[in-house]
Amino acid sequence: MYKSFNKYIPFKQINLPNRQWPNKTITKAPIWCSVDLRDGNQALIDPMNLKEKLEFFKALCDMGFKEIEIGFPSASEVEYEVCRKLIDDNLIPDDVTIQVLVQAREHLIRKTFDAIKGAKNVIIHFYNSTSTLQRKVVFNKDMEGITKIAVDGAKLIKELTSNYNGDTNIRFEYSPESFTGTEVDFSVSICEAVMETMGATKENPIILNLPATVEMCTPNTYADQIEYFITHIKNRESAIISLHPHNDRGTGTACAELGLLAGADRIEGTLFGNGERTGNLDIVTVGLNMFTQGVDPKLDFSNLPKYKEIYERCTNMKIGERQPYVGELVFTAFSGSHQDAINKGMQYMKNSGTNYWEVPYLPIDPADVGRQYEPIIRINSQSGKGGAAFIMQNNFGYNLPKGMHPEFGEAVQKVCEKTGRELTPKEVFEVFENSYIKINEKYQIISHTIFEENSVKSTGVHFKGTIRTNGNPETDKTIHGIGNGPIDAFFIALKKIGITGYEFISYHEHAISSGSDSKAIAYIELKKADGKHIFGVGIEDNINLASIKGVINAINRAELK
Repeated sequence: MYKSFNKYIPFKQINLPNRQWPNKTITKAPIWCSVDLRDGNQALIDPMNLKEKLEFFKALCDMGFKEIEIGFPSASEVEYEVCRKLIDDNLIPDDVTIQVLVQAREHLIRKTFDAIKGAKNVIIHFYNSTSTLQRKVVFNKDMEGITKIAVDGAKLIKELTSNYNGDTNIRFEYSPESFTGTEVDFSVSICEAVMETMGATKENPIILNLPATVEMCTPNTYADQIEYFITHIKNRESAIISLHPHNDRGTGTACAELGLLAGADRIEGTLFGNGERTGNLDIVTVGLNMFTQGVDPKLDFSNLPKYKEIYERCTNMKIGERQPYVGELVFTAFSGSHQDAINKGMQYMKNSGTNYWEVPYLPIDPADVGRQYEPIIRINSQSGKGGAAFIMQNNFGYNLPKGMHPEFGEAVQKVCEKTGRELTPKEVFEVFENSYIKINEKYQIISHTIFEENSVKSTGVHFKGTIRTNGNPETDKTIHGIGNGPIDAFFIALKKIGITGYEFISYHEHAISSGSDSKAIAYIELKKADGKHIFGVGIEDNINLASIKGVINAINRAELK
């Protein structure tokens, strides 16, 4: 038996008997802060170079981020160079605040102030580790010693700010790193000490960032920690409460959302969840989750393929096929029942004129994130009757009648089973052509004339033509029939030469192109003498001829079976 679980210590729950967050909903976007260029970058096998960082920064600005953590300028010359390049070349929009990270250590803080000279708006983000485990195994300090590190750092930052020359608007952010592993009362205590030292006020609040540096508990417990912190800290109005979830347990998104319910104002994260170990919170997912609930995320996600390309090129990371909203397969249905429901949903949207997105299995309109409809339904052996019809309509403009879906779906499925793989839209179209257009013709229409007559002796539509059997000219027969329409007249003409046993059931037609080169397609449903139904398809410039060809093709298909 697998017994290694005994070496792990269960997480101690928060005593919060009167919690309020479960009764709340998210109704507005938080303040977003991207940490792609710092937290995300430090987790890369090959960190971004200057050119890549500058391109990524611009992309973040284009998406609408107003706070961007650009790096740790006191940690390396590359980080320092990026900060200076952004400032010296005036690459930071006036409404964007850059954020720089620094440990609460004197020489690093002083170098950080050198790095930000000339910037218009800056957040100095300082931190020190506070968790029980790190106090024990890394720093060998008690709570008092850890608090002194934070307060000493705060004092120096305040002093340097007050003596700072220039027009830089400096704000402050403090993180009790490893907040989730810190006794929550100690988190409150150390943050209060920092707030007091910095002189935080309602008019000039400090950002208190409460990171799940390592995700250690269920999301509801993280929400309890946040609510406990918010309801116990003094001068709550003098602080902006920020979240920084990681994804070690795979629940970073849930932690962020429940943390917002618990009262947080701000979120730090990265595009597509890049970051240490299993990654940071994915801001794209959280933002679009809000979007699907009718809440404006205040970020522009309308061209995710563009940002995916920039992300993958600059980071050398790959986005998974199932990554929410952006993965290659997230808007794809292989299951037959799913395909049928999506197809019906699309038809409902088209026919009803509804103002709302109401398509089963698609929680968001792919077009809203810059995706196309073509890949939504893909065809393999698990696909159903509606999937193949959806491909024909959305990729090629062929609107197959509903009654035809099972017959065509069966033909497609047989090819899937034979090949043992997914079929491309082109291959689905080839199945259609081979099943309905490029068929062996027992009967051929060699010539035809269709005209209307309205006289004393005769009235109705005439069909006159020549039918050939099995490609043999010696079998040519001239046929003539009069009916109430071209199809009826053609049926009557066929009966006169012994082609019987078919009953006309239904007819559908539409154009399959536009302009001067448009063609008409007709779908004909017949019932054979044994009661089975069969479809035929005709494509011609003239709709009357298309319908006649649909009839003869249906008969030819029946004769082949």
